[in-house]
Amino acid sequence: MAQVLLKVSGLEVAYGGIQAVKGVDFEVREGELVSLIGSNGAGKTTTMKAITGTLPLAGGDIEYLGKSIKGQGPWDLVRQGLAMVPEGRGVFTRMTITENLQMGAYTRRDKAAIGEDIEKVFTIFPRLRERKDQLAGTMSGGEQQMLAMGRALLSRPKLLLLDEPSMGLSPIMVDKVFEVVRDVYAQGVTILLVEQNASRALALADRGYVMESGLITMSGGGQELLANPKVRAAYLGE
Repeated sequence: MAQVLLKVSGLEVAYGGIQAVKGVDFEVREGELVSLIGSNGAGKTTTMKAITGTLPLAGGDIEYLGKSIKGQGPWDLVRQGLAMVPEGRGVFTRMTITENLQMGAYTRRDKAAIGEDIEKVFTIFPRLRERKDQLAGTMSGGEQQMLAMGRALLSRPKLLLLDEPSMGLSPIMVDKVFEVVRDVYAQGVTILLVEQNASRALALADRGYVMESGLITMSGGGQELLANPKVRAAYLGE
């Protein structure tokens, strides 16, 4: 059986006096694409922020590669191969596309390989190559999402966390984003995908977890959850 890359145990997160995550357990094994689905406000993004060290834990533990990463900052985790594309993209708006991609490789020292990886990103996203000297802040939301994903890939992650990558995008751009997620996964990158578009997320996933009101309420294979009447009623409008 594949190694467990990420193990979340009894995770609790509170802010503003509200307990947003209430004792969550799940894991991601090497080589998997795992989807965490749920409605807006279920605690999905809060969970991602806790994993990446941008929110403190109120309880529980998070292990990455068999060691607790509780209390570590995002920069420490990137060095260890855990990268996140946050909700809202978080690109550096006053830097060019190329400069944004170079920032993704800030923990690396292999300059020649960084150049090769930027070329790979330009192959995945030809639109970024066309606009490589353009300021990121002048791009559309879909283009910024491509850039955020490309920047995360420059860190050569073992585990890539994607938080709501399709949010606010046109249907054409949603198709492109999911195509890229599938391609990145096919290249051997392990992915934890948080997504409101449950049907698209579960269709790609090896396994999925359903989150409601800060709790995991269901789990199973991606296709299994996709066929589950409760999931279909709650998240697929059936």
